[in-house]
Amino acid sequence: MEPRIVTNNKEKDDAFTIRKVVFVDEQNVPLEEEIDQFEDESTHIVLYDNNEPVGAGRFRVLDGYGKVERICVLASHRKKGAGNVIMHKMEDIAKERGISKLKLNAQTQAENFYKKLGYETVSGIFMDAGIPHVTMIKEV
Repeated sequence: MEPRIVTNNKEKDDAFTIRKVVFVDEQNVPLEEEIDQFEDESTHIVLYDNNEPVGAGRFRVLDGYGKVERICVLASHRKKGAGNVIMHKMEDIAKERGISKLKLNAQTQAENFYKKLGYETVSGIFMDAGIPHVTMIKEV
């Protein structure tokens, strides 16, 4: 599996397609909440398996943190290390930009996944798009 930083419209469309399948179709997040005003200022990642898009995420800088957002993997590739590959790419991007702290808002069902990667929960549970989340941070 190969994570790529999006450099063209096709790759960006691939990222949005994966996000739509996971967040909108599977989790019933409204499309107008999934695609937001931060798309153009974000660095997008697409994970490819044999040139087929299977995962995505985005990265932006906010308040001195690398903000990791919209991490998702198609059902066919879950529990196969795809999420780890995306997250390691996010950490590489942060390091390349001189950012030592990462922050994310994790769905509570994914909290243990992020804990295994070294993230620490720093908030109580809150709702986002009708889904319970917690804020997590990590030093890289």
